[in-house]
Parts: sequence; structure tokens; C-alpha cells
Amino acid sequence: MSFTVAILSFAISYLVGSISFARLVTKWWAGKDVTAFEIPVEGTEDRYKVLSIGGNSVSSVLGPKAGMTVGILDILKITIPTLVFKILYPEQPAYMLIAAIGGLIGHIWPIYYRFHGGSGFSAILGGLFVIDWVVALISPVAGLILGMLVFRNMVVASLSWIWLLIPWFWWRTGGDPVYILYAVAINILFLLAMLPDIQKAMQYKKEGKLAEYGMGNLKSNPMGRGMLKMAKFFGVEIK
Repeated sequence: MSFTVAILSFAISYLVGSISFARLVTKWWAGKDVTAFEIPVEGTEDRYKVLSIGGNSVSSVLGPKAGMTVGILDILKITIPTLVFKILYPEQPAYMLIAAIGGLIGHIWPIYYRFHGGSGFSAILGGLFVIDWVVALISPVAGLILGMLVFRNMVVASLSWIWLLIPWFWWRTGGDPVYILYAVAINILFLLAMLPDIQKAMQYKKEGKLAEYGMGNLKSNPMGRGMLKMAKFFGVEIK
């Protein structure tokens, strides 16, 4: 493996991944940055600023059309560089995986916006569509079902899809360490990206407003409303 190509794949993907379509679309759609909006906490007079800069945040403040636009663009900005390195170096998947990780890091910590980006859901999917499109399609659904039916917990339901990537790639590649490292890396990066939301949730827990915060967060965007409908269908308590 060429160290130069590895650095190049990471750098190019990082710079492309740092493009914040959430900010660009929101400014075009509403004339101001997405971070200028606040989301209400249900049942209280509290409001909190947008923490994670991505499609879900845009859906919360501008509606599903704007949010879907951002989500698609965020997927493509990772898919394209990853696909380029897959085509250029078909015998060396490490470059493709490095490109996917570089794009994800750019999305989470964009150099153009003082390293304040999104959680990486769409960015991870963007890489997976190139690396293994099957798991890109089934892991979010499988994770939701696992969390709802087995653990009966909304938090697990929203996170377990990415945990499943580690055993999936272990099985799919026969334990290829390059793919396992990729799966572990994106799990760590996703957790780090979620820390601001976790810290905000812990703050509301101390104030006794965690349920209201969680409900307000879920009801504010289409993905969250979909999860609420699934929770109701499976009889999972929101807590």
C-alpha cells in the first residue's frame, strides 16, 4: 500500500466531506445559518440550539423537503470520493475505506466551519453504499428492529445499526482486518460525534426534563417521528 495514495485519499475526502450542505441549503432556503434556529422542548418553555449540523437538524427547522435534500447531498459527498478510489485501486480496498473515513471525519469536524459538523448518519451511509450496498440498506432497519424487539429501548434502537457493522464485516469478509478496523473506526467516530447530544440529554436528565427533551427531539424531524410510530407499534415505552 502506498503511503502517498493513502494520504491523498484521506485528504481529498476530508475536504469534500467538510462541505456543510446543511448550512448551504439552510442559507439558500431560509437566508440564515442552521445554527441560528432553536428547537422547542415539548411541555416546557425551553428551547435548545441545533447541535448536530445535518439533514435531521434541517428537517427539524425547515421541514422534510429541505432535510431530504441535505441528506442526499451528504450521502453523495462521501459516495463520490469513495467510489473514485474504489475504481482507481480495485485491488487495494484500503484506499476506498480510508476515503470513506476521511469523508466522515470531514463531515463531523469540517475544517471550513470551525470543526462543528454533523453526527455522520448520512455520511456513513454514503461510504457504505460503495463498500457494501447490502449492509447500507439493511443495517438501519435491522438495528431498529433489534432495539425495539430485543432491547425494547429507543436509544439502543437508534444506535445498534452501527454496532451491527462490526459482526457484519467480520462475516462478510472472513475477518479481513482492514474492514474490521473500518467498522470499529466509524463506531468510535459516530460515538464521538454524538457526545454533544449525549451531554445535552444528561443536562436535561439532571433537570428532570429528559422525557420532554427526547420527545421534542424525536417529534421535530421525520426520522424521529418514524421511530415513535415504530415504538408505538412494538409497544416500546419512550423513556
